[in-house]
Amino acid sequence: MSRKEKLLKRLLSRPVDFTFEELVTLLGQFGYFNTSAGKTGGSRVAFSDGGGDYIRLHKPHPRNILKQYQLDDIITALKERNLL
Repeated sequence: MSRKEKLLKRLLSRPVDFTFEELVTLLGQFGYFNTSAGKTGGSRVAFSDGGGDYIRLHKPHPRNILKQYQLDDIITALKERNLL
C-alpha cells in the first residue's frame, strides 16, 4: 500500500489525531500545493491545483491537529472534485 493510499484511508477513517502536515502531504499527492496568502492571511490557508481550483481552511492552532469538521470539509471537497 502506497503512502497516498495509507493517508487517504486514515483521512476517511476520520481519526482524532490527523495532523496538518499529513493533510499537506496528502493534498500534495493529489497535485495541490499550499499557496501563500500574504501577510494578511493569518491562519487561513489555501491549497491550489495550479489551475484555479482551491481548497481553503484555517490552519489548526495552537495544536497541529485538524478538527472533525475540517476533516469532513476536506473529504467533501475531494469528493466534489472526483478525487475520491
